[in-house]
Amino acid sequence: MSQSMRNRLRLSAVSVAACLACALAAPPAASFAATPITVTSKAATDGPIRYTVKVTSKQFGNAQETRTIRSGESDDFTWKTVPPGGAVAVASECPDYASLPIDANGAMIRQTQIRFAPVVAKDGTATVQLSFHAQTPHGTKDVTNEGKTVKCPDYTLVTQVVRFTMPTNGSTKTVTLSDGSQVAVTAKR
Repeated sequence: MSQSMRNRLRLSAVSVAACLACALAAPPAASFAATPITVTSKAATDGPIRYTVKVTSKQFGNAQETRTIRSGESDDFTWKTVPPGGAVAVASECPDYASLPIDANGAMIRQTQIRFAPVVAKDGTATVQLSFHAQTPHGTKDVTNEGKTVKCPDYTLVTQVVRFTMPTNGSTKTVTLSDGSQVAVTAKR
């Protein structure tokens, strides 16, 4: 093989090696086509929203709690407190015994329950269904059950469902229930 032919083979081998090195060092073509990331300050309507539910009631007491839930979910709030006159003893023979809020000593206390269910629209407005159920004792009364006279709690029970709309920008919506209790809801993304 002649000297000029050897030089040509060496040059072509160097060219091939140089091309391979360039190809390996270059980023893949797909990286040039990546979608840019857009940062926005708005949260998705189905994202988590912090709701503060506050109850103000002469009969059932005051309570407040903050929870984070998503659109379409529901959450149950339950508050149990001792009423101003104290808990009232309950006999198991009393009617509706199983549905009464009872403490560890077997006495009726007051209880407030709220089921909170928001659905958020694209514009950020929440349509809320709020179920309110509360009981509190006011002393005792004599009740005849299966021929026996039993002392049972004389209690007040309020059950109501309300529906309303509210923004989710941190403002507060207050609803007044039939017994005068107020429920204030604040929603913030």
